[in-house]
Amino acid sequence: MNEIVRGVTAADALLGPAEFEAAIRAVGAERYHDKHPFHKLLHGGKLSKGQVQAWALNRYCYQSAVPRKDAALMSRTLDRALRREWIHRIMDHDGIDDEHGGIERWLVLTDALGLDRDYVISMEGALPATRFAVEAYVRFVVEQPLTVAVASSLTELFAPAIHRERIAGMLENYPFVNDEVMAYFKRRLTQAPRDADFALEYIKANARTREEQEACINAVRFKCNVLWAQLDALHNAYVEPGQIPPGAFRPSP
Repeated sequence: MNEIVRGVTAADALLGPAEFEAAIRAVGAERYHDKHPFHKLLHGGKLSKGQVQAWALNRYCYQSAVPRKDAALMSRTLDRALRREWIHRIMDHDGIDDEHGGIERWLVLTDALGLDRDYVISMEGALPATRFAVEAYVRFVVEQPLTVAVASSLTELFAPAIHRERIAGMLENYPFVNDEVMAYFKRRLTQAPRDADFALEYIKANARTREEQEACINAVRFKCNVLWAQLDALHNAYVEPGQIPPGAFRPSP
């Protein structure tokens, strides 16, 4: 199945649905990126505007990759019902008709922070580690078994709590943030639970061996690591020790 599954075979006892879900949720309790020191600083109003700019600019790389990984997942399946459900994720981010979508709402945030939109979209100022982590996630979805690829999206189970914390903390602590700027996160309060519920039920139904279940649990670990690695890079470059790589965004003094 997958090199990240160790000491488990298809012959091991299948986890019951509740036990399987509990194991996935335990991953979030242990290592979701709401526990990262950078987020504590961000939500607590401890960052400068330049540091918030760096976070928003780098996070755009992840936002722009989400519909690409979702399109890649859809291209792999012959299951029309799965494609019909999954396609709204692309629309949520890319937009459709008069609905601009999550990427546009993220650009509203970077606009409000004073970043040039073309510069953000180019991703020229993003940290190398950010780009590597994001592309690793896209490749994971392309290369892993379909059920495991679906499972990697299940960090959305843990997202609403961090969005609520971020909305409250940033509105309270930063004068350059307002309700319009927080529109992306407010929309995800309803989108993420819907998406997570579907993906969770899908893997419960389609991970039919213990080995497959463990691969799904490890996919959630992998995705948490992708998110954590991005914050490690931000903290290293813009907080401590402040080692900004050549060519990466440098906040104004």
